[in-house]
Amino acid sequence: MTTVFGVDIGGSGIKGAPVDLDMGALARERHKVLTPHPSGPEEVIGAVCEVVRHFDHRGPVGLTFPGVVVDGRTMTAANVDKGWIGLDAAARFSEALGLPATVVNDADAAGIAEVTYGAGRGRGGVVLLLTFGTGIGSALFSDGVLVPNTELGHLELRGKDAERRASSAAKERHDLSWSEWAGRVDEYLDLVEMLFSPQLIVIGGGVSRKHEKFLPLLKDRRAEVVPAELRNDAGIVGAAMAATLQPTVPAAEPPVGH
Repeated sequence: MTTVFGVDIGGSGIKGAPVDLDMGALARERHKVLTPHPSGPEEVIGAVCEVVRHFDHRGPVGLTFPGVVVDGRTMTAANVDKGWIGLDAAARFSEALGLPATVVNDADAAGIAEVTYGAGRGRGGVVLLLTFGTGIGSALFSDGVLVPNTELGHLELRGKDAERRASSAAKERHDLSWSEWAGRVDEYLDLVEMLFSPQLIVIGGGVSRKHEKFLPLLKDRRAEVVPAELRNDAGIVGAAMAATLQPTVPAAEPPVGH
């Protein structure tokens, strides 16, 4: 069994577990802590260390981040503290953990997991994964190749970020019924379908656990719309995969003479 540790950093919770990469599943039950507020780098790094040390893990760690990530740097921070913008997050996590670290966009991680092990497995053409949670994350694939950092939750819909209207957090914030929320999701799917013409749309994020409450309410469209198979574990699995697919930042060497 090939195991690597994955951590999924979200706007509300930080969860992690060792991942069995042969099976594409968690090797042990995940451990979760609440995302600290304020959600600045020091606070979040401390919470991540707590999750990893819960398992006494030694070895590479893959981490997701809810924003654009380029070469280990976190470039945007829509749902966490602005102190993350421009930070060499991979280096900071590696230093704090004393372990090799890789950082990847959270929806990209979930998408990588779903096209490898889940609902997008073996599917060609344009596949779009959308995660509905604190915001809306997106992962876009063309014949299995990821277009990273698409951030389609920030498309404009009715004059504001689409995620302000159609995320699951918006459902709770506005106390919407499943039917009312499905109408907003449909409006958003109309927009992404017009722009990208996907053959398959995979719906992930925490709300995918309750897909039977809203997917049947969505209208018929050209794209096939299905729930994520890995549900809310997809980010952890994809983070672990990223730690094996991308160059990690090695753990800092102890000073000479120590």
